[in-house]
Order: sequence, then C-alpha cells, then structure tokens
Amino acid sequence: MTDTAGILDAARYLRNVRPIDPDEIYEYVEDRPHPAVVRETLRRNAFDLGLTERDDGTFVPLEEGPIDPAFEGVERFPAAYARRFEDRLLERYGANWPEGEAGDRLRARIDELKAAYFADETVTYDEETALAYGLYHLPDYYAAIQYALEELGRDGRLPHALRILDVGAGTGGPALGIHDYLPADTAVEYDAVEPSAAAAVLEAMLAETRPGFGTTVARETAESFVPDGEYDLIVFANVLSELEDPVDVVTRYLDALAPDGTLLAVSPAEERTATRLRSIERAVLRRRPGTTVYAPTVRLWPDERPDDRGWTFTRRPDIEPPGFQRRLDVAGDDDGTYRNGTVQFAYLLLRTDGASAIEYDPDPDRVAKMADSERHVTDRIDLDAVKLSPNLAADGNPVFKIGDGSERIDHYAVLADASALNEPLERAPYGALLGFENALVLWNDDEEAYNLVVDGETFIERLA
Repeated sequence: MTDTAGILDAARYLRNVRPIDPDEIYEYVEDRPHPAVVRETLRRNAFDLGLTERDDGTFVPLEEGPIDPAFEGVERFPAAYARRFEDRLLERYGANWPEGEAGDRLRARIDELKAAYFADETVTYDEETALAYGLYHLPDYYAAIQYALEELGRDGRLPHALRILDVGAGTGGPALGIHDYLPADTAVEYDAVEPSAAAAVLEAMLAETRPGFGTTVARETAESFVPDGEYDLIVFANVLSELEDPVDVVTRYLDALAPDGTLLAVSPAEERTATRLRSIERAVLRRRPGTTVYAPTVRLWPDERPDDRGWTFTRRPDIEPPGFQRRLDVAGDDDGTYRNGTVQFAYLLLRTDGASAIEYDPDPDRVAKMADSERHVTDRIDLDAVKLSPNLAADGNPVFKIGDGSERIDHYAVLADASALNEPLERAPYGALLGFENALVLWNDDEEAYNLVVDGETFIERLA
C-alpha cells in the first residue's frame, strides 16, 4: 500500500526548499514508492499542497495573488478537442458518420433541438441527443465562457488556486473554455454536475485537460446536488432556462461561494433566454440580501433597481467552425445550417462581497438618472450609463442599449451624427461606463422606449 501520508509530508517539507522531483522524493519516504506513484500522488493532492506541476515534471509552489491571463480572444475550437469529440462519433457511427442514416439522424436531432429551444420545450438528453448538442454547441460555448471569464481575470478576481463548480456542465464546452483561459500554472479543482447522457461526452472531453486541472463529475441534478465546501467560481452555462425553479437553485448555490467568489451565469442572446436571465438576476437579489451584480448590469444609483425588459447581450468575433461541423454540413445541403461560429451571449456575474466591476457614484447634481427620463423628454441632459449591447441596427443610425440600474423602461443611445466628440459610444466595449453630455431625450412610440439621441452637439467620454 502506498504511503500517501509519507509522500505528502515529504512534499510539505521540501516545497519551500527546492522544486519537488518525484524521482528524488521517494527517497524521503519509508517504503520507497516508485517515482510514478509519487508523481500521481502529488498530482492528486497538488491543490491542497499549493503546488503546480512544471513542464520538466517537477512541482513548485503556486504563485500568490491573482492570475495574469494572456487572453486575446478565441479564433477556433482547438484541434485536439475536435479530434477527441469526433472520436466519440466514430465509436458510435463509424468512419462515415456524417453520411447516410447516421448523418441524417444527427442533422434531424439538431433541428429538433433548435425547434424545442424556440418553443421553450424540455429536452431529454439520450446519447444521440448529447452528441448532436455537442456537434452544434461545443465550439461557441467554448468561446463564450472565456469572454465572460475575462471580466474577472482582467480585474484580478481569479486566484492561482481555484475551486470551480460547473452546474449543468453539458458536453464540456464551458469546461474546456475555462481550462484554456486559465494559465498553465493555475491549480484547479473542477467539479461538474451533469445528470444526463451528456456526462459521458463530458468525461471524454475532460481527458484532454492538463494534470493540474483535477476533475470530478457528479451525475446528479442541480436540484439534488449538495456542494462540498466553498467554491471560488460557480458556473451555470446555458442551463438556468432548463430548471423548474432557477431562482431557488441559484440562491442556494450562492451559499457555496467563497467570501470573494463569483457566480457566473451564461445564456443564449435570444430575447427569451436573455431576458429570463435578467429576471432571475433581479429575483435572486430580492431574495438574498447582500448579493450584488458585479457585471454587466451594474446598479450605479444606490437604492435603485431596474425594471425594464432587460434584453442585454454581447457579440464577439465569430470563430472558425471545426471540421466535424463542416463535414456534417457538407454531407447535408452544404448551406451552413450546421456550422455554428457565432459567439453571441448574455451573462451575469454575482458576488456576495459587495464588489463591482465599476466602482462609481454618479453626481445627482450633475447627471440625470434613467428613472426620471419621462420628465426630460425633448430636453438635452447629461447622463452616466453602461453600454449594454453591440450595435442593434441592421442599417441606418447605430443603436446601443444603455442602462444605469434605475431604468423602468428600455433606453437606447442612437448615434445620429458621429463625430470625434462622441466616438466612445461606438468604440467602447460592452459593459463600459460612459458619460453623456448634452444628449437629446426622445420617446420612441414604435419601440415603447426612450432614445438618447447622440449628435454633433453631444460629448461622450469613457469613465470606466
């Protein structure tokens, strides 16, 4: 029997002395375990020991403080993951899986999933449904989660040792995105909750992760799973709309957050699911005092709460569809139906420590709040607001949703006359805080919303 305690004691003794080499440390253990056994024991316990494995096979202490991500966007779904997923298709359907009956069934199943989604119907995930779901969504979910994580990473909110809980992990797109976003010297305990047949695909995909990314998959429902300990990051990726009582589930899981942890929820950008995410957000904040929105729908005004539709989402550059999507599409009508490179999503970051991505207090003597827009119609005003959409206009003047956390009705900034004075409206990223000076407030009967008209007399600056 392996002397695990002896190996761990030796590691604790040496961790601050020099890099721990499994080929050496066995000499410090009474029963002289094989170096391969030592290496595996260190890998399994690296998180608790505060160690990370280097490329040369030695273990060194984790850096203290937050990670320093080198994220520059996502261009494609990595080839190694694509091969791993296609291996599942080959195992089930054979070498010609995109063609013949198998390909027809997979394309039909993707069509059924899309129809069920827009009809708001519950989907039961057998093995084939899980594979069809992964075929279509693995790449865009892989990309979306990384853009959402960047909100935390760039703000120094992700430590080098991370406990992560992924609720409703599906076929692994978010898991792989999290893995690739985090630097290689990060120690991770990743726990997934996935009750459906998608768990088998998830486990296969997780086999591609590095040694310092420890994984566990619980085949339980979100409602029945009981978190063990505290987590630095709890993820609900594209799953809240499938739960019977998402507000209750999210509220319960907030109790499993570490004091400086974050709950991240992601949903498709389509109106029904994106607005439902905001409804969940608002209900959770009412039910659990002390919970705050870190991003993107920050409340700028104390004691104010939004009550608009809440349809806010971000759009990021498309990614290159992987080979398995191209092959499925070509074997069908070759019209792009089964190539999904669009990265467009809504997200929510909740915390319980009061922290916010935007630490800013508007001056009520200088700027108006959106809750009072009715009294300002046809007036020019100054306003501070967060940019909450990409350009929503198919043609004509660019239009952007904006919010300050007090709005009762949708507000849109309409760029009627672009100039150097108002350039930040188009150039600022999603979630940026903008200061508007001399913008014209109008009521839009067609949209039943307020338009903040930005013209040559309007000055806009990026505040945060």
